[in-house]
Amino acid sequence: MTTEPQPDLRASYRLLSLAARLVQRRQDDALAPLGLTRAAVIALDGIATGPRNQEQLAAIVDVKSQTLGKVLTRLQDRGLLTRTRHPSDRRQLIVELTGAGEAALAAARKAEIDAFPADMDPEDWRILQEELAKFVASLHAPQRGSETSPEPTRLVPGTGTP
Repeated sequence: MTTEPQPDLRASYRLLSLAARLVQRRQDDALAPLGLTRAAVIALDGIATGPRNQEQLAAIVDVKSQTLGKVLTRLQDRGLLTRTRHPSDRRQLIVELTGAGEAALAAARKAEIDAFPADMDPEDWRILQEELAKFVASLHAPQRGSETSPEPTRLVPGTGTP
């Protein structure tokens, strides 16, 4: 028998879910004129610090390599990244931003920032980010009574936090 969360916790979960949907809509609206999707920006962000093989990038952005491959193909077709064979292991593809990819990522970051309220205090944003990072980490922690442990917490692209 499980106990139901306290009503205030359930309201918090619903509020968090609503906030996530609203953020995603704003991101989608902000990125659409650039011809980018959230998935594309996450992938570009994942390689912004340097070239990676596709499996490393998939682990960083916490998606399956096959799913990421479809996003990378679209980005490569647009000239925003390159995928080249690793010189010593031909099975691996090294993914790297192009100059156009760097410009697209910069434009996407600006569009995303501009899509959100400018009147929120920077300290409030910092606190929100810290609390959300704790919440995400707690969701990745093994549940009580669970024998399996989930995947490790991934970094949120561009933030350096889980």
